[in-house]
Amino acid sequence: MSLNYTEEELNLLANTPHIIGAAMAFAGSSGLFGTGKEMFANAQAVMAGIKDYPNNALIQAVLPNVQGGASDAMDKMKKVRDWGVARMKAKGVNSAEKFQAEAVEDCKAVAALLIAKATPQEATEYRQWAMSIAEKVAMTTTEGSFLGFGGERFSANEKQLFSEIEKAMGTQSLLA
Repeated sequence: MSLNYTEEELNLLANTPHIIGAAMAFAGSSGLFGTGKEMFANAQAVMAGIKDYPNNALIQAVLPNVQGGASDAMDKMKKVRDWGVARMKAKGVNSAEKFQAEAVEDCKAVAALLIAKATPQEATEYRQWAMSIAEKVAMTTTEGSFLGFGGERFSANEKQLFSEIEKAMGTQSLLA
């Protein structure tokens, strides 16, 4: 199967799941260690796409091929990360709020791209994958707890951002 995407489009498709997870991590008030756990969960959830969607050519194309060697995989990840960082800097993103707003805008752009170029199955699975990343990150730690006691798994801020991402991606609620 031949993917008909430009390099810029593939970078957007590769970067957006990372951005979704990072935005969810910043939406919570988990503290330094909690946010660190959420960022780790983000990386794990993104890479889970390799195993969870082995027949999705689009997801496989935007994730690093770990079978092809660690060096090549790291190079691909670094290229996408550098592309995303440069893009955020160019847009003047300098706060968590702006980062979250940009994540929602990227989701809108991805949704339009999926409609235009992906097969229905690829688009559905990409959306499921992206939303599962948001949910996994949000559910990693509790917000508002004291020494691990109390708090809630899915904070009001996370629910709000999740809803905005969900609307931008054109998905139905995973938290029904």
